Amino acid sequence: MPIAVTGSIATDQLMHFPGRFADQIVLEQLDRLSLSFLVDDMVIRPGGVAGNIAFALGVLGRSPLLVGAVGSDFGEYRARLEANGVDCSAVLVCPDVNTGRFVCTTDDDMRQIASFYTGAMARSREISLAPLRDRIELVLVGANDPEAMLRHTDEARELGIPFAADPSQQLARMDGPEIRRLVQGARYLLTNDYEWELLLKKTGWTEAQVADEVGIRVTTYGENGVEIHGPQTLKVGVVPETGKVDPTGVGDAFRAGFLAAVSGGLSLERAAQLGSLIAVQVLETDGPQEWSWDRASALTRLGGAYGPEAATEIERVLPT
Repeated sequence: MPIAVTGSIATDQLMHFPGRFADQIVLEQLDRLSLSFLVDDMVIRPGGVAGNIAFALGVLGRSPLLVGAVGSDFGEYRARLEANGVDCSAVLVCPDVNTGRFVCTTDDDMRQIASFYTGAMARSREISLAPLRDRIELVLVGANDPEAMLRHTDEARELGIPFAADPSQQLARMDGPEIRRLVQGARYLLTNDYEWELLLKKTGWTEAQVADEVGIRVTTYGENGVEIHGPQTLKVGVVPETGKVDPTGVGDAFRAGFLAAVSGGLSLERAAQLGSLIAVQVLETDGPQEWSWDRASALTRLGGAYGPEAATEIERVLPT
């Protein structure tokens, strides 16, 4: 059975600022902050947390089920996802609004300033997981309309569907009780290091208390790799990059690779290694869904980063 991926579905408007945001900020004047950045490049790409993760799972041959709300402008995006193995039958189309829009500027340090227009995403709270109960093996609850995230988490617990909690950007908007409600009972908790610290701060939980609430905690540290906390603690390094182009969607790519591997029966270590490979491929391309799959190249990079045994074990879940 496939993985259901819930979360935002959006169009990404990605821009580049030829400089460093940090150099433009006067710390003593933060309460009067007013900045405008002249960018030198802009591209428009398909995106959104759920869209990015589902796309990568589809490319990796896992036939994911995408769950989210879109506008009347979704036709071309839908065709692209379906062509890459994504099941869009559970997507709610709202003809009176537009699909969400992510507007993001990246500087030379790969730091980002972004805004998100909700659009149809606000209707995601109308989607129930109950009709999907017998069609999925796990549901990822990604960044979305907050009410939708809470509904999908509650339903997953009530229906007995294993779920992965991936609150990411919405940690900034939600309060402690809401975040605790999103996390409790999760098979996997997925965050980056900043989000992990924010989660602890807002919930008031200790690391040990989080461990009591979730099965496996997966925390990414950018170029410093990933830590996995569960029955044992694992640290996995990154796949060396060939260059940095755009970090948008890198975390989503890691999640897709990780979930594709565990769904295929691989160990947590191997899952993190495949996640790291897909993440670096997104980092090296302009846009979260512009990377291409090449099995031979993937195995070479996995073997170079983690050794031939790792590449051989991961190979059995990779599409041809």
